[in-house]
Amino acid sequence: MGKRPTIADLSREAGVSVATVDRVLNGRLPVREQTAQRVLEAAQRIGFHAAGLISQRTRQELPEYRLGFLLLPEQRFYEEFARELDMAAAQSSRFRATALIDFATSLAPDEIVARLNALAARSRAVAIVAPDHPMLTAAVQALKDKGVPVFSLLSDFATGVREGYVGLDNRKVGRTAAWMIAKAARRPGKVALFVGSHRFHGHELREIGFRSYFREQAPEFALLDTLINLETKQITYETMLALLDRHPDLAGCYVAGGGMEGAIMAMREARPSGGPVLICNELLPESRAALAENIATMVISAPLPRLCRELIDLMGQAIQNGPGTVPGQTFLPFDISLPENI
Repeated sequence: MGKRPTIADLSREAGVSVATVDRVLNGRLPVREQTAQRVLEAAQRIGFHAAGLISQRTRQELPEYRLGFLLLPEQRFYEEFARELDMAAAQSSRFRATALIDFATSLAPDEIVARLNALAARSRAVAIVAPDHPMLTAAVQALKDKGVPVFSLLSDFATGVREGYVGLDNRKVGRTAAWMIAKAARRPGKVALFVGSHRFHGHELREIGFRSYFREQAPEFALLDTLINLETKQITYETMLALLDRHPDLAGCYVAGGGMEGAIMAMREARPSGGPVLICNELLPESRAALAENIATMVISAPLPRLCRELIDLMGQAIQNGPGTVPGQTFLPFDISLPENI
């Protein structure tokens, strides 16, 4: 059995004096944040027995911020999103963060604005998922005037007013979905696209990317009029069944927002011979099962753990450094799941 690392071992590993390690361990005299962090990282590397105590001492010196998050109605995806936000807040190394999480019950602008304002009254910064609307832009401007930064998540809104956008490059997401349908379809035919609402800037960008790819690279496919499903399973299910019945030459379908469970239910029920290529968003139990059954061909997902860590770090920067100090857009690479890699 190896000898347990000592304080002298830790001081050498961290490149600081034994006295500095002692101050970090016992909370004596102020120690620079960067130095304390270096000691903590060294303790974790060498397995120092009091690494947990150092972590606790280090965090006690950090500023504490309450961060507000407004997500859409409690679907499975947003429940998972909330768990990742809680975890990222608890693990933040630059400050102590408390995540205040609320869920909208509808997409109505007045409800979203009311919940945003309620969160902002208790938070130093707020991040929300919401459709774009003039009422929301006005509310974000009012909060900005009060010094409360607001971030848009997954779908942008209030551009030029909000502090920053954190999510995917939605135009690329749409083009990727189109590329897969064009490559995987057995033959050219009709293609369907579902969006939650054109008020979602992200959905609109996905539609633009989707249609631009077919226009430029696969004009032999015929795109149907875009379908609005309000992010609901039931509307998607009923509409998908009608599409399969009305268009036997349906070659592909992309559900660009929520409601993909309905498309999967319809495909499973109808079992069309040589059925359309189905592209969904977010790897959840329903979409994972659809991939395994070859009902879905590809699932495009946001990397939630990384997104939440990046978001909370940016919110802290905006609080500490003031407005205009974080990127206006932060794009994260999206995950792609296929039947053979789940």
